[in-house]
Amino acid sequence: MKHYFYALALFFSITLQAQLKSPAEFLPNYGKQVSYYYQLENYFGYLVQNSGMMQHKPYGQTSTELGLNAYIISTPENLKEIENIRLNHLYSIGMGGKQVNVADKAIVWLSFNVHGNEPAAAESAMSVAYELVNPKNAATKEWLKNTIVILDPCLNPDGYSRYGNWLRDISGKEPNPNASDREHMEPWPGGRQNHYAYDLNRDWAWQTQIETQQRVTLYNDWMPMVHVDVHEMGYNEPYFFPPAAEPMHDFITQGQKDFHNAIGEMTSKKFDAQGWNYYTRERFDLFYPSYGDTYPSFNGAVGMTYEQGGIGAGRAITMSNGNLLTLQDRINHHTTAVLTAVETASWQKDKLVRNFRAYFKDSRENPKGKYRTYVVKNSGKNEELALLLKRNRIQFAYADESKKLSGYNYQSDKEKEFTIEPNDMIVSANQPKSVLAQVLFEPAQRLTDSLSYDITAWALPHAYGVESYALKKDIAIKTKALVSQKGKFEYERIYAYYVPWNGRASAKVLSLLFKNNIKVRSSRKVSAFRGIKVSPGDLVILKGDNPQINNFKETMNALLEDKPDYEVIESGFSLSGADLGGEYYPLLEAPKVLLLAGNGVSATDFGQAWFYMDEVIDYPVSIVDTQNLGRIKLSDFNTIILPDGYYELSDGQKTGIDTFINDGGRVIAIAGALNLFEDRAGYSLTRFATDADKDLATKEEDEEALKARYYDYENAERRAISGSVPGAIVENMLDKTHPLSYGLGERYFSLKTTDTRYQLLKNVWNVAYVPAGYKNFGFIGRSLKKKLENTVTFAVEQKGRGAIIYMVDNPLFRGFWENGNLLFSNALFLVD
Repeated sequence: MKHYFYALALFFSITLQAQLKSPAEFLPNYGKQVSYYYQLENYFGYLVQNSGMMQHKPYGQTSTELGLNAYIISTPENLKEIENIRLNHLYSIGMGGKQVNVADKAIVWLSFNVHGNEPAAAESAMSVAYELVNPKNAATKEWLKNTIVILDPCLNPDGYSRYGNWLRDISGKEPNPNASDREHMEPWPGGRQNHYAYDLNRDWAWQTQIETQQRVTLYNDWMPMVHVDVHEMGYNEPYFFPPAAEPMHDFITQGQKDFHNAIGEMTSKKFDAQGWNYYTRERFDLFYPSYGDTYPSFNGAVGMTYEQGGIGAGRAITMSNGNLLTLQDRINHHTTAVLTAVETASWQKDKLVRNFRAYFKDSRENPKGKYRTYVVKNSGKNEELALLLKRNRIQFAYADESKKLSGYNYQSDKEKEFTIEPNDMIVSANQPKSVLAQVLFEPAQRLTDSLSYDITAWALPHAYGVESYALKKDIAIKTKALVSQKGKFEYERIYAYYVPWNGRASAKVLSLLFKNNIKVRSSRKVSAFRGIKVSPGDLVILKGDNPQINNFKETMNALLEDKPDYEVIESGFSLSGADLGGEYYPLLEAPKVLLLAGNGVSATDFGQAWFYMDEVIDYPVSIVDTQNLGRIKLSDFNTIILPDGYYELSDGQKTGIDTFINDGGRVIAIAGALNLFEDRAGYSLTRFATDADKDLATKEEDEEALKARYYDYENAERRAISGSVPGAIVENMLDKTHPLSYGLGERYFSLKTTDTRYQLLKNVWNVAYVPAGYKNFGFIGRSLKKKLENTVTFAVEQKGRGAIIYMVDNPLFRGFWENGNLLFSNALFLVD
């Protein structure tokens, strides 16, 4: 009888699978309207329940608590052994795991919809999953015998939902293919970014966002051999699939390039048969390490971007060639291309496995880069650096003894002798994640082509602003796994608490103190107390300033729990420098912050400021859209943050900001926001220091226009980049006595992403400026490079009783420039 019921159950199971519903059968408007996120989740849940070829792998939640999900797809036999397959795979590349007697498999990861307003990606994920498990598709069943597919249908649920809900709300019964219809014009901030308006496709290596952190944890648990990143681009563009364009990083292997070529050949045949337009080897390069194609590439995989024309297309649109592009068309193109990637991986399984293991063997035994060891001197900023390395599973340790060494010094850009000391961080290139470590730490990356899609320099020692060295050899030194915290000085009484201003944790502690109504002072002079050297910017909390706190010791110890390098000072009388009660220890004013948003403001730059306030320092902020600025009483605030953008404020709104500053308010203006103050009466912000400089610049432009009469058409784009900087690291001199520069180090290396420049300003504090003969890393156009000399990057202008802080470069760019986070903290908390 038991055998009868088993056979009956098996019969019904096979029958159900044979009747598996396609997306169009499950969702009545599939291919005609963007799906709600819950519908996408429901369909994948349906596939898991009704197919023996899928496992659900939830891996986290977004900031708004939408689920993040991956699905493992293969044959039932492979799924039974899935954990053993994973562990054996990790073991084979030296990334943990354990040796298990299972057959090797090609491991393919498919990522969809990292940008929320590229909906055909997530929509096609349903079609791809269906075809992989569809009982009637014999071809895919053959592929999956030797292939494990990990499918993430939507990397950015918040953005996808924001876009889809908007489109649903404004859609008529029938799609309107006219580009002027509102379904093709997203309102601010658009659906591209996540909740905090971050571009998640630039966040793979930096992992500032919760979605990326949780996804990359799962990614590193699997270490796939192939990664397909599915996107959309402008709707008039044809389809793009690999091979990728130049510049291609030197560390991209021949095996990775060969697979790109195989993909190109296989996919082109499918597209040729359908008469679909496409291109390869253009625009989408493999250089900047934080994309969905480059990050996997520097982790041994074949990383690939797939791009379908479709942004702004809504449900259907008439293209410039007169053809109608529908949502279903976009889904079909993606489905065909992505399935071809899985097919190619299955066909090349043995080669993929062999190349992947060789990649990691070479990483351990023969590192690719110029340097073998990186040393980062002990600093309060290293806590965040250590977290970044852990998230990327890059191995590191801390020195446990002192030794004299010599190596390349990042800050001086030359060889230099130094002493490695206990608690200095050591990163060795002899490790499985060698390539990624070297990409992130190498002082400079060679560009094979100056037409780069993104920033061209990102070395972590400059991003974190910590004295660092690169050595061409391994070093023999005693190490330890954790930083050793020195014991607290003993004390008989408490006069004050001291907190060093040395990184993100300092700003977060100050935020916490302000939120608890604690009065805080900041040092303006180097001073010494028993066993404690106080540097400019360091925080001091005097017991005498806070008589309202009954249990001062217990309260302060609790509030400073996450800043273990604090100390107690017994007396306000200094051994040298200034006493704690004097003018060199002014009280800080708690910021009351207004952050401008809305039309005219760059959504991503707004998001970076919002994320900084909300997540980096956890400090209250009021967000106001530009159109509502006239309804706000500015006197309720003492700080206004103006993110990058193209502002069109009325004269009345500008006058209101003028009055706010004159009455003692502080404005932090970033990048494009400086246009509100440039050449305006009462402000010192101007492009040129003198009329003669302005006349000279005009003359040079005229001369260039005359030369341009003889230029050819073909090289116009290459000539244009001569005056541009897609993203380079630029050395800045610092006025180390100004509060805006506290804690930044001897020099500040700014990440410059635009050609905007102002000659050194008159009647302001030019706190950070580009000197003559400055050091730089990454691409800067030939005609621009000289023009950046003696231009200001960060300045403070006193106006009335207030101040305006000019930030020509955005220190919060993508959230990973840790020294920029500290500079912004200085502007918010320390500048008076």
